[in-house]
Amino acid sequence: MDRGRLRSLDGLRGIAACGVAFFYHPLLEFNAHAIGHAPAVLLWLRTWGWTLVDLFFLISGYVFAQVYLGRTGGRAGLEQSALPDFAMARFARLYPLHLLLLLVTAALFASEPANTAIAFMAHLFMMQAFVAPVGHTFDGPSWSLSVEVFCYAIFAVAAARGDRVLRRITVATVVLALAYIVVLGGREGGPWAADCLPRGLLGFFLGQLLWRCREQLQSIWTPFLVVVLALGLAIDMGAAWSPLPPLCLLAWPCVLALALRIPALGSRAMVWLGDRSYTIYLVHYPILLCFRPDLNEQQNVWLASAGTLGYVAIVLAASAAIYRFFEMPAGRMIRAAWGRRHLAANAVATA
Repeated sequence: MDRGRLRSLDGLRGIAACGVAFFYHPLLEFNAHAIGHAPAVLLWLRTWGWTLVDLFFLISGYVFAQVYLGRTGGRAGLEQSALPDFAMARFARLYPLHLLLLLVTAALFASEPANTAIAFMAHLFMMQAFVAPVGHTFDGPSWSLSVEVFCYAIFAVAAARGDRVLRRITVATVVLALAYIVVLGGREGGPWAADCLPRGLLGFFLGQLLWRCREQLQSIWTPFLVVVLALGLAIDMGAAWSPLPPLCLLAWPCVLALALRIPALGSRAMVWLGDRSYTIYLVHYPILLCFRPDLNEQQNVWLASAGTLGYVAIVLAASAAIYRFFEMPAGRMIRAAWGRRHLAANAVATA
């Protein structure tokens, strides 16, 4: 598992993306009619599905440790000279789709008062989570991308300075982010814009810690993980505290540990969904904005359900097409151009 692809986490990421896109969103008012007397899990997603983004951060941190630390036995695996390659790889993975959806939402929803030129520039440079209230403009869910990039930068710089520095930065970041959420960000409900960066830092670097403790995590009795997961979901922090600590410290780590033990999450279908999770996450929002006017007025349960299924089908179809014909080709093109630049630079140096 240490050196191979964590296919089960791909499947888990796909489920989390669908949870955000299809069950939770303030705009998804028609879902309240569609689900009616729905199972408790759907009602939970309706209220707290936004916290699945914190599960994304956790998975991302765990996978980064697997990729960049796994091949060096847990020691920091980035040299100073490798930082440009690291940055370009992350740019090729995230930016093309982000730019496409930014341009699409700018063209479709330019008349929205919040979609200002300043907001556009913040999105263009992936700073949207840090310029309030820009994080909720254009393709709103993309706020998490700028937080991810910030986490990547801290990880890469710390890893390049050695494993001891990376360990210290990891622990300090988790402690400080958690302290902020508990002490300063302790407010009922959510999500809150001011919590965006602490949430990302807590999830990403907690994922790193979980990877470092993966052997101990694997030895925990499965029923115990299930009980702790249920406890994390059930704890009510009340009106004075954020709901994030029990979810981020108990529920989502247990979900990750359990996912690694469920072979079905690594099946071909689930990996297919996981590969397109990033696309689903970004593409669903503009499609939802287009669906909203008709579906939110629909009071009939059956028609609302049909509308919901149509929305889901369109998001999945659009995500599959964009992933195949734009996202992957664009990433390959950028990486190939970067590789040719390196070859040319080496040839000049050799000459």
